[in-house]
Amino acid sequence: MDFASLPKVVLHDHLDGGLRPATIVELAAEYGYTDLPTTDFEALEQWFDQGLSGSLEQYLAAFDHTVAVMQHPEAVERVAYESLVDAANDGVIHLESRFAPSLLTGGGMDRLEALGAAAAGFRRAESETAATWGLIVDAMRQDSDSDDVAEVAIAAKDLGVVGFDLAGPEAGFPASRHRGACETVLAAGLGLTIHAGEAAGPRSILDALDCGAQRIGHGFRIIDDCVVTDGEIVDLGPVARRVHEGRIPLEICPISTTHTTGMPVADHPIDLLRRAGFVVTVSPDNRLMSRTTTSGEYRLLATTFGWGPSEFDHVGRAAAGAIFGTGSLRTVVRDRLAEGTRPVNLE
Repeated sequence: MDFASLPKVVLHDHLDGGLRPATIVELAAEYGYTDLPTTDFEALEQWFDQGLSGSLEQYLAAFDHTVAVMQHPEAVERVAYESLVDAANDGVIHLESRFAPSLLTGGGMDRLEALGAAAAGFRRAESETAATWGLIVDAMRQDSDSDDVAEVAIAAKDLGVVGFDLAGPEAGFPASRHRGACETVLAAGLGLTIHAGEAAGPRSILDALDCGAQRIGHGFRIIDDCVVTDGEIVDLGPVARRVHEGRIPLEICPISTTHTTGMPVADHPIDLLRRAGFVVTVSPDNRLMSRTTTSGEYRLLATTFGWGPSEFDHVGRAAAGAIFGTGSLRTVVRDRLAEGTRPVNLE
């Protein structure tokens, strides 16, 4: 199967986790960042591969370098442009990209300026590829500025911001610490997705749901609240039932999960969850740190679980239905999926 030819919808993709290695080296030289482990493109790509990280905290440490070269508007615009071009070349027809603007203020840029720069890059890429996009604004769980970040996200709605997220270390930093920010963005009409059920279990997912989360970032540990017998989910605990009956989409990123947890691919519960009727979507998470693409995720699922066109069509339609933004956009994306319409490839 030619996985790159399949039109795809991506809901979970970190802008600062998907830089091209060559771009990192060039931006470091341009802005005087001297702490890269190497300036050889191929060696740097290998260094960023977090396949053996084994924990979310170690995996996240690699972001220090990508964030460091994104401290200027021109850099953010370039990274956003290249991100959507690369996704479109992989068959992605709609991309929701997320990042934490608070992490990009070290060079004097403010949060709103960072979001504006990203939007400019995405708009330019959209004009060339016809791939559509939306921005999700991250606040970091371990920080205390989520209320301010929420206000900036709302102020940037006209720039293409469609959602708000809580990211960063999950264990020890419950979503409920940021309940006020979550309530603020929901009241303003933004979508709310929260990283949960990745490094912590169902209680973390419940905490996110109680904050109003409409989607769950990762969320695969919902399996810990399910009863599995003979390779099938036969009963649901209270949190799993709430997710299942509420049709809460799970933004599952299989390859990065194997990197942050050490879980063997064959043990990933994505296929169990899909067969049990959970709303499963597939995304690459961090294309650089996990050396992946959405096609790479699809290929893994085909090889490991025997997924074929019907399964990929199912998760694509599930993702299209979960897009943040207007109903008309969801309709357009669904139609493009049904037609098999790909973006324009750029060299």
